[in-house]
Amino acid sequence: MIDIEIEDEAWLAAAPDAELLVEDAAAAALTQIDFDGGGVTILLTDDESVRELNARFRQKDNATNVLSFPAPQNPEGHLGDIALAFGVCAREATEQGKPLAHHLQHLVAHGVLHLVGYDHETDAEAEQMEGLERVILAGLGVPDPYAAEQGDHD
Repeated sequence: MIDIEIEDEAWLAAAPDAELLVEDAAAAALTQIDFDGGGVTILLTDDESVRELNARFRQKDNATNVLSFPAPQNPEGHLGDIALAFGVCAREATEQGKPLAHHLQHLVAHGVLHLVGYDHETDAEAEQMEGLERVILAGLGVPDPYAAEQGDHD
Protein backbone atom coordinates (compact mmCIF):
# COMPACT_ATOMS: atom_id res chain seq x y z
CA MET A 1 0.00 0.00 0.00
CA ILE A 2 1.24 3.47 -0.89
CA ASP A 3 -0.20 6.15 1.37
CA ILE A 4 0.30 9.71 0.12
CA GLU A 5 -0.29 12.74 2.30
CA ILE A 6 -0.18 16.21 0.78
CA GLU A 7 0.50 18.68 3.56
CA ASP A 8 1.65 21.61 1.40
CA GLU A 9 -0.85 22.69 -1.26
CA ALA A 10 2.02 24.19 -3.28
CA TRP A 11 2.64 20.67 -4.59
CA LEU A 12 -0.83 20.56 -6.15
CA ALA A 13 -0.58 24.11 -7.46
CA ALA A 14 2.68 23.26 -9.26
CA ALA A 15 1.81 19.68 -10.19
CA PRO A 16 -1.94 19.00 -10.06
CA ASP A 17 -1.26 15.28 -10.67
CA ALA A 18 1.35 15.07 -7.87
CA GLU A 19 -0.48 12.26 -6.09
CA LEU A 20 -0.56 10.10 -9.22
CA LEU A 21 3.09 10.91 -10.02
CA VAL A 22 4.14 9.86 -6.53
CA GLU A 23 2.06 6.70 -6.56
CA ASP A 24 3.39 5.64 -9.98
CA ALA A 25 7.01 6.26 -8.99
CA ALA A 26 6.71 4.43 -5.67
CA ALA A 27 4.93 1.49 -7.30
CA ALA A 28 7.56 1.31 -10.06
CA ALA A 29 10.38 1.31 -7.51
CA LEU A 30 8.71 -1.39 -5.42
CA THR A 31 8.14 -3.49 -8.54
CA GLN A 32 11.75 -3.05 -9.68
CA ILE A 33 13.07 -4.37 -6.38
CA ASP A 34 10.47 -7.14 -6.45
CA PHE A 35 8.87 -6.06 -3.19
CA ASP A 36 5.30 -7.22 -2.71
CA GLY A 37 4.91 -6.79 1.04
CA GLY A 38 3.61 -3.90 3.09
CA GLY A 39 3.69 -0.29 2.16
CA VAL A 40 5.17 3.13 2.38
CA THR A 41 3.88 6.53 3.48
CA ILE A 42 4.95 9.55 1.43
CA LEU A 43 4.51 13.08 2.72
CA LEU A 44 4.57 16.04 0.34
CA THR A 45 5.28 18.95 2.63
CA ASP A 46 7.13 22.24 2.91
CA ASP A 47 10.75 23.12 3.54
CA GLU A 48 10.23 24.03 7.20
CA SER A 49 8.66 20.65 8.04
CA VAL A 50 11.52 18.80 6.34
CA ARG A 51 14.04 21.06 8.07
CA GLU A 52 12.50 20.15 11.44
CA LEU A 53 12.59 16.43 10.62
CA ASN A 54 16.17 16.69 9.39
CA ALA A 55 17.22 18.52 12.58
CA ARG A 56 15.41 16.11 14.89
CA PHE A 57 16.45 12.82 13.28
CA ARG A 58 19.72 13.62 11.49
CA GLN A 59 21.02 16.58 13.52
CA LYS A 60 21.21 18.64 10.32
CA ASP A 61 19.39 21.95 10.70
CA ASN A 62 18.48 22.55 7.06
CA ALA A 63 15.84 21.56 4.58
CA THR A 64 16.74 18.91 2.05
CA ASN A 65 14.87 17.54 -0.94
CA VAL A 66 13.90 14.10 0.40
CA LEU A 67 14.19 12.23 3.68
CA SER A 68 13.64 8.51 4.10
CA PHE A 69 12.82 6.88 7.41
CA PRO A 70 13.03 3.09 7.23
CA ALA A 71 10.65 1.36 9.63
CA PRO A 72 11.85 -1.31 12.00
CA GLN A 73 10.69 -4.81 11.11
CA ASN A 74 6.97 -5.02 11.71
CA PRO A 75 4.20 -7.57 11.10
CA GLU A 76 2.51 -5.31 8.54
CA GLY A 77 5.67 -5.12 6.43
CA HIS A 78 5.56 -1.32 6.43
CA LEU A 79 8.81 -0.16 4.80
CA GLY A 80 8.83 3.33 6.24
CA ASP A 81 8.13 6.95 5.50
CA ILE A 82 9.41 9.48 2.98
CA ALA A 83 9.09 13.27 3.21
CA LEU A 84 9.71 15.70 0.35
CA ALA A 85 10.16 19.47 0.68
CA PHE A 86 8.36 21.48 -1.98
CA GLY A 87 10.61 24.54 -2.07
CA VAL A 88 13.85 22.58 -2.27
CA CYS A 89 12.48 20.20 -4.92
CA ALA A 90 11.01 22.99 -7.04
CA ARG A 91 14.23 25.02 -6.84
CA GLU A 92 16.37 22.00 -7.80
CA ALA A 93 14.11 21.16 -10.74
CA THR A 94 14.42 24.73 -12.03
CA GLU A 95 18.19 24.82 -11.50
CA GLN A 96 18.59 21.47 -13.28
CA GLY A 97 16.27 22.45 -16.14
CA LYS A 98 13.84 19.58 -15.45
CA PRO A 99 10.10 19.46 -15.06
CA LEU A 100 9.09 19.28 -11.39
CA ALA A 101 7.11 16.13 -12.19
CA HIS A 102 10.26 14.32 -13.35
CA HIS A 103 12.29 15.48 -10.36
CA LEU A 104 9.50 14.44 -7.99
CA GLN A 105 9.34 10.95 -9.47
CA HIS A 106 13.12 10.63 -9.28
CA LEU A 107 13.20 11.62 -5.61
CA VAL A 108 10.32 9.28 -4.73
CA ALA A 109 12.12 6.35 -6.40
CA HIS A 110 15.33 7.41 -4.63
CA GLY A 111 13.53 7.52 -1.28
CA VAL A 112 11.94 4.10 -1.76
CA LEU A 113 15.34 2.59 -2.58
CA HIS A 114 16.71 4.05 0.66
CA LEU A 115 13.87 2.41 2.58
CA VAL A 116 14.93 -1.02 1.38
CA GLY A 117 18.59 -0.51 2.17
CA TYR A 118 20.17 1.04 -0.92
CA ASP A 119 22.59 3.88 -0.29
CA HIS A 120 25.14 6.05 -2.10
CA GLU A 121 27.90 6.47 0.47
CA THR A 122 30.52 4.82 -1.73
CA ASP A 123 31.02 5.06 -5.50
CA ALA A 124 29.99 1.42 -5.93
CA GLU A 125 26.79 1.93 -3.91
CA ALA A 126 25.99 5.12 -5.82
CA GLU A 127 26.53 3.38 -9.15
CA GLN A 128 24.19 0.54 -8.19
CA MET A 129 21.50 2.86 -6.80
CA GLU A 130 21.66 5.27 -9.73
CA GLY A 131 21.42 2.34 -12.15
CA LEU A 132 18.21 1.18 -10.48
CA GLU A 133 16.85 4.73 -10.52
CA ARG A 134 17.54 5.01 -14.25
CA VAL A 135 15.65 1.77 -14.96
CA ILE A 136 12.70 2.78 -12.74
CA LEU A 137 12.46 6.23 -14.31
CA ALA A 138 12.85 4.97 -17.87
CA GLY A 139 9.80 2.78 -17.24
CA LEU A 140 7.91 5.95 -16.26
CA GLY A 141 9.09 7.84 -19.34
CA VAL A 142 11.41 10.08 -17.30
CA PRO A 143 14.82 10.87 -18.85
CA ASP A 144 18.04 9.86 -17.09
CA PRO A 145 18.29 12.28 -14.15
CA TYR A 146 22.07 11.95 -14.11
CA ALA A 147 22.70 12.59 -17.81
CA ALA A 148 23.12 16.34 -17.34
CA GLU A 149 25.54 15.81 -14.46
CA GLN A 150 27.84 13.47 -16.37
CA GLY A 151 29.51 16.32 -18.22
CA ASP A 152 30.10 18.14 -14.94
CA HIS A 153 32.47 15.54 -13.49
CA ASP A 154 36.18 15.42 -14.23
